Amino acid sequence: MIELKNISLSYTSSDGGENGAAGGLGESVSNGSLKNINLTVSDGEFVLLTGGSGCGKTSILRLINGLIPNFYEANLTGSVYVNGQNVSNAELYDTAKIVSTVFQNPRSQFFNVDTTSELAFACENRGMPEDEILRRIDITVKKLHLENLMNRSLFNLSGGQKQKIACASVAVTGNQIILLDEPSANLDLRTIAGLKTLLSEWKAEGKTIVVAEHRISYLWNLADRTIILKEGQIEKELSRQEMDCATEEFLHSLGLRSNKEQQLKPNPDEVDTDGRDLPPPTFQNLQQNSSNADCLLIQNFRYKYKNGCLALNIPQMQIAKGRITAITGNNGEGKTTFLNCLCGLGHRSKGGLFYNGKKYSRRKRQKLIYLVMQDVNHQLFTESVFDEVLISQTDEDEEEAHRILASLDLADFSDRHPQSLSGGQKQRVAVAAAIASGRDIMLFDEPTSGLDYTHMLQIGKILAGLKEMGKTVIVVTHDRELIKECCDQEIRLADYNSVAKANQS
Repeated sequence: MIELKNISLSYTSSDGGENGAAGGLGESVSNGSLKNINLTVSDGEFVLLTGGSGCGKTSILRLINGLIPNFYEANLTGSVYVNGQNVSNAELYDTAKIVSTVFQNPRSQFFNVDTTSELAFACENRGMPEDEILRRIDITVKKLHLENLMNRSLFNLSGGQKQKIACASVAVTGNQIILLDEPSANLDLRTIAGLKTLLSEWKAEGKTIVVAEHRISYLWNLADRTIILKEGQIEKELSRQEMDCATEEFLHSLGLRSNKEQQLKPNPDEVDTDGRDLPPPTFQNLQQNSSNADCLLIQNFRYKYKNGCLALNIPQMQIAKGRITAITGNNGEGKTTFLNCLCGLGHRSKGGLFYNGKKYSRRKRQKLIYLVMQDVNHQLFTESVFDEVLISQTDEDEEEAHRILASLDLADFSDRHPQSLSGGQKQRVAVAAAIASGRDIMLFDEPTSGLDYTHMLQIGKILAGLKEMGKTVIVVTHDRELIKECCDQEIRLADYNSVAKANQS
């Protein structure tokens, strides 16, 4: 049993942010605080924690697994008990024998360089016999269908593949209490379906499960109870019966995402209520020549990894100019690699890109295209959010910088260090920098990863605003709600990348 009694919490330093020593755990210094939280999770219960970004979901998980106060410094009142033991007074390695956690950023929980060793790590730490460790790994790999990810470098995996390994490393331990922080943030629909199956099996085995999540649809029929947080307090608690009666409109009114599960394979013939086609038209009627002003034309696009393996082979692809195009596909199909090559970061890429009748070399593309990365920590450099926007402008314009920040609900954070913000806030800072750059073509890699419903809509409006400015917007995403909200065109990468297509067959 998990018990949080009269918990109030505020962080005392930047260690409470997402990039403390452990990194990637969620809330920011000022966000994530808690006020008078009383919560009990019974043995074998499945509880969904949800609410807006920074509402305190991650902080509750940190309390349960003992990271607060044993790792993160915080002003804490109240008590947290796991199986009758006060975890605040327990050693972290003792709590880890009972509680397993899948972090929001799986990189922050890896201790090895290859996948197989990572699965063995926790069991080795407990001194299990080698035969038992291998048996557990074998069972887990088969259950999660991870055969093609074994004996691989963790550095060469996609975000979704890393998330699979993180879940597997938890499954291997056999712990009875499992915490997951935004586990679906970087996963495709197929992998989310696999995660749902795994969670169903854990629930059937009687494990106690607490999931902090924005994308609630795949969990809605699994959870026994939903706790909705707002500004560090429990705003509403929904029983199973109340969840069964909850409408999409009711959840949206609370700032939550849809509880309707998306199709595993979206139907090309599906039509939205406003008459738009989903997926949008593929613009096959565009002329097949490099001078066409209506499209961005990609020809003979190829990319090889350092080991010589071919990752991309795209004979031809057209992307509509001045539209919002979603690039979709399964984890590991090369979507992020495609964006990196498109903007000129792929040093081993070959092929041509034609725009406005001109061919752009890799170096020239770097001045034409702006990329917002999936892990925005790699592109935040300055000492303040405001400076992050200024350095992206061709000519510094403080008034415009303030306007951009205000449009993204970041005005109150302009003096804050970017690395002290929550994951969702950092994402918005990176988007603000992209807008400030003024580039003609904007690339976004999972821009709504880890974002709540309100900020997902906000990103959709921002992308639509860029489109109105005449920008060509290309978005790699698994977020069907975002696609429905604002995208004009959907391109499934495997339909054009012969490497991904071959791997599917």
